[in-house]
Amino acid sequence: MTLSGSTSGGAGISRRTVLSVGGGLAAASTGLGGMPRAKAADPAPSQLTVAVIGDGRTGVWASLRAGVGGRNLEQELGTKIVWQPGFTASLPVMEAIKAGSVDFTFATATAVVNAVPARVPIVPLAAYPLPVDEVDFLVQANSPIKTAADLKGKKIAHQNGTTGTYSLIKYLETAGLRLSDVSAVSLSGADAFTAFAQGSIDGWIHWQPATALALTKLGGKARLLPDVKTYDYAFYVARSDVAVKYPQLFAKFVKFIRETQAYIFAHPAESVALWASQGGFPPNGTEQAVYEKLVRDARLSESTAVALKPIDEAAAASTQDLADNFHALGVLPNRVDVRSFLLGTQFDTAKKAVALELGA
Repeated sequence: MTLSGSTSGGAGISRRTVLSVGGGLAAASTGLGGMPRAKAADPAPSQLTVAVIGDGRTGVWASLRAGVGGRNLEQELGTKIVWQPGFTASLPVMEAIKAGSVDFTFATATAVVNAVPARVPIVPLAAYPLPVDEVDFLVQANSPIKTAADLKGKKIAHQNGTTGTYSLIKYLETAGLRLSDVSAVSLSGADAFTAFAQGSIDGWIHWQPATALALTKLGGKARLLPDVKTYDYAFYVARSDVAVKYPQLFAKFVKFIRETQAYIFAHPAESVALWASQGGFPPNGTEQAVYEKLVRDARLSESTAVALKPIDEAAAASTQDLADNFHALGVLPNRVDVRSFLLGTQFDTAKKAVALELGA
């Protein structure tokens, strides 16, 4: 069974779109042009635990924690923020939410479609399409692999159930292949890099900044396959019990994320230098240069967060397509009606609060 054609919004976000949306945030966030303003914030919890994928010393979280643009996150939200690092991807965060140890997180569509059948208590707050070129596919420089058709029977690393998995599925589809036509092994980014550097796998598909950094470290020993795209959406979700109690708090948090990403995009050198000063990577070195290029090119997973908006039909339909494809290939054992979940009226209070804050 071939995969259905997806026109996920990720394919439609460009650097020009990022600049355009980012430039319009000031008016939207201040209620200009007749947009209604949010009411005073609901009482806040004593603390809020936020999942950090990676070490949290780069990206939106790092900039928010540093107070870029004069923002004091805890003061404006009225609560203490506990940053919980160490997650390798958004999928493992769903387990932490189910256990009650995380209140708020970034999550890709792949994490959401796994969370729904597992009854993870999440409220989807806002979404945006990931950059179309966020994912790369690395092969050895001297590899005979030139196109998707050459992957048949090859050993390919991906992190199962993630954005990389979906991009791999869609890339194989262009050559009429299925996931079962390759020897797919699930590895974290760090383990996959080691395996690839040692030559124990034929290819590796993953997201930024891991692949850009890997290419830099490997030099002429690796190259990229052409026409590999990202089709995934990204979401910000909250644990349901706290989201029900404090919808206005999470709506403001989402707005602050969008504004902070716009600031990062408008100040790439300053932002990346800040991340270096916070220990994200050695200052003034190769990694800093790689990160700055990724920010300027809008290739990081949060780059298109300047397009954050309430959950809509486009996000729901794209995520349903992903779920259907995962089910068809056995990645998900049962069909998941994620569209109905994302558009469910049970989230109306949170959706209205987010729409008001985002000017949507």
